[in-house]
Amino acid sequence: MNKTTKDSNSSKSYTITQLCKEFDVTPRTLRFYEQRKLLAPNRCGETRVFSYRDRARLQLILRGKQFGFTLAEIKDFLDLYQSDGDNTWQLSTALPKLQRQLERLHRERLELDEAITDLERSCDEVAESLNH
Repeated sequence: MNKTTKDSNSSKSYTITQLCKEFDVTPRTLRFYEQRKLLAPNRCGETRVFSYRDRARLQLILRGKQFGFTLAEIKDFLDLYQSDGDNTWQLSTALPKLQRQLERLHRERLELDEAITDLERSCDEVAESLNH
């Protein structure tokens, strides 16, 4: 992304309806994230006006949830981020957390694979009993 594109994107604003449609979330979800200080939209009267930064943060929140992180953990990641300067410290802080989550997901996948195998075996046994 070049500087001109970045500058034009950073001045964009979004309504709650636009973000809800784009990310398939409810207004209640966005208000909840605002309440938890994950998002910080501006106000124009009673209307929430979300910035490009809020949109990017929402994308990261949803991605973090997809990876199985809690909202508190996601907030920690978001709080680490500094858009200016060297981000080596932030990245070195985030990496072990990401690696631990990856290990946890691998363990969960193994447990799920075992549960699926057991359930398939049970289904086969029940189906065979019905056929006799």
